[in-house]
Amino acid sequence: MGIKGLQGFVARVCPDACRTVDLKEMAEKHRIDHPDVLPVIVVDAMSCVRRWYTPESWVCGGQWREYLAVLEDFIETFKAAGIELVFYFDGVVEEKKRDEWIKRRQQNNREIANLFQFIKAHRKQPGREMFVLPSALPTFTRFALKALGQKTVCTLQEADFEVAAYGLQHNCMGILGQDSDYLIYNTSPYFSIEKLCLDRLVTVMYSREDLCRVLGLSMKHLPLFACLLGNDVVPENLLEGFWHKCLVTCSSRNRSYNRRTSIILAVANYISKIPCSYSSLKHLEGMLPLGSDNTLLHRGMESYLLPGQQSPWIPPDARNFKMSSGQEGTAMCRDKEIFQLAKEHHIQSENYAIFNILSNGELECSNSLEDDCDTEIPGQALIYRPARQHIYSVLLESEKDGACPLVKEWFVYCGNTLEQPELIQPLQPPIPGGTPNLKTLWFAKGPDVEKQRYSTFLACFHLQDAMEELQALEAPVAAFCCLLTYLMMQVSSLSLEDLNAFVALILCLRGKSAAELATLQLVQVDPRAVHLGAVLVRGLTTLLMANSACGFPFSMDDLMPWKVFDGKLFQEKYQKSHRSCSLEELLEGNESLYTPFQNLKALICKACALKKRTIQSRPRGNGFITETHQRELNPRFQQTHRSSLVSPYHNQMRGNLWRNPQPQGRRYRSGHSDQRRRFQVPP
Repeated sequence: MGIKGLQGFVARVCPDACRTVDLKEMAEKHRIDHPDVLPVIVVDAMSCVRRWYTPESWVCGGQWREYLAVLEDFIETFKAAGIELVFYFDGVVEEKKRDEWIKRRQQNNREIANLFQFIKAHRKQPGREMFVLPSALPTFTRFALKALGQKTVCTLQEADFEVAAYGLQHNCMGILGQDSDYLIYNTSPYFSIEKLCLDRLVTVMYSREDLCRVLGLSMKHLPLFACLLGNDVVPENLLEGFWHKCLVTCSSRNRSYNRRTSIILAVANYISKIPCSYSSLKHLEGMLPLGSDNTLLHRGMESYLLPGQQSPWIPPDARNFKMSSGQEGTAMCRDKEIFQLAKEHHIQSENYAIFNILSNGELECSNSLEDDCDTEIPGQALIYRPARQHIYSVLLESEKDGACPLVKEWFVYCGNTLEQPELIQPLQPPIPGGTPNLKTLWFAKGPDVEKQRYSTFLACFHLQDAMEELQALEAPVAAFCCLLTYLMMQVSSLSLEDLNAFVALILCLRGKSAAELATLQLVQVDPRAVHLGAVLVRGLTTLLMANSACGFPFSMDDLMPWKVFDGKLFQEKYQKSHRSCSLEELLEGNESLYTPFQNLKALICKACALKKRTIQSRPRGNGFITETHQRELNPRFQQTHRSSLVSPYHNQMRGNLWRNPQPQGRRYRSGHSDQRRRFQVPP
């Protein structure tokens, strides 16, 4: 969050604190000063994802192969200058930030509602001024960077704290991000991602020293300065009275400044005149209406003290570092070995959401590009909740003497006010003989255990009966079919046309380069397809969670969106399918895809039929073409599509989607294989 208005204040009032710097020159100087180490920039990745996502299309669910190419170019540019990057991602939402997190989610809801209104009115993507991050972009960015060979860290506490601490402890060349808190921490130089000119590696460095000079403060004043302006710990509404007092007593107030600028200068003026002592801090706490939480200012100050640092405002015996969520003593998981492995995988960005559940039984999910006015499609949070309940059971069933604890969910969907977390009951997946324990799933070896991992994963989606057919497929296709089958079973409004579009998508995506996908042009954008694209991508994160919980029956790389999804390509397939184009057109004239298309459809329809779900044809006009014309124009396509519902499924083991037969236990890779195999970049 940072300090409201401080970044703009520095740009307007302290231009000397905004220095244009050449990162290549700084790297060369760093090498001279520190010949034994590479120049390292630690990157606050959450500050950067909006800047990194430059593909032209963003509403359709994400142009993932294009995005992967952008990230690769970013990395290679720094690498060519001899600069190593270390990427940090938020791994938790700390309790002190929950209210702010909720406010942002509610604001995002309004932005997404406006976005869908625009798409429905204009049938196109709006300009960048309405830009919303594609669903789950930060999650998959983390895995993308790891796939590209980068050191990627998922935090156990506030990301900006860990970034600042890493920069200080490793004598980094700088921090790259866009968060005014980096002006407060006494750490490495702070570089702006927003001002970065990548081709020249030139950006703005914000100088804490020059900021202090303008404010009449020293570095030791900055944590108190931040707290008295309002930050993640000290809310602004408690400070209005204090600000008024500062404004009244500030003799050097400039009438041309706006109120926020005047407050910043007045607070700095006040701080400059009081002694740097613990008694001064206690006096300030007495002035502020802190209510029952009279340590708020104290805790806010401490949040800026990095390991090994001292403050004249807080004596050592008054320090009270809180336990981070990485502490075992308060965890829901009591098994030290399991807890430690989950923690290591979390930090190294090798699992998804598992540590959050095992440590404090809490999970959150941000906004998705979902149309709240479309009542036929439930929120993705509700669609995937049954699967999550099974995953929670896999993780927690053996805890608390057999009584499975509830999990607190903060998931954004229509109708959820987020006033309180929802308490979700774990449910055992339908596995004969019960769920294998985590010790077995995570640590045991051998073909029987590999089979258990795979079957437990499928059971989380009620697909254990399709295990043999799914194992015969290539891993990314098997995972995609698992997700698509689950979706078709959970959402009764999904039609045969939707299924056709998704199956055609994964078949036609194979072999397409990022450059080829970038040239794809859409005549118009369908809002329902936008919604479905977001739902599917969120489903991939559910696959990641299940895979992590079940001991990695799949390589995590096989579950990435750049393997199975492209937003524009899905829009194209969706629109063609719903206007009943020919199978030839849907599959781009590639006859070799006809049999795999029918086989995948038959597999999914068979699995749905076993659960009493019959997928009906329901072409939608949506402004493309009338429903009557859809039936009349292409009877061949209608007949071809319907035949798979009644024809028996035959696994013909044909087409390059199917694996070569292998001995039992070698059909899929364990998630504990080496890094190169687990995070392989697609061609």
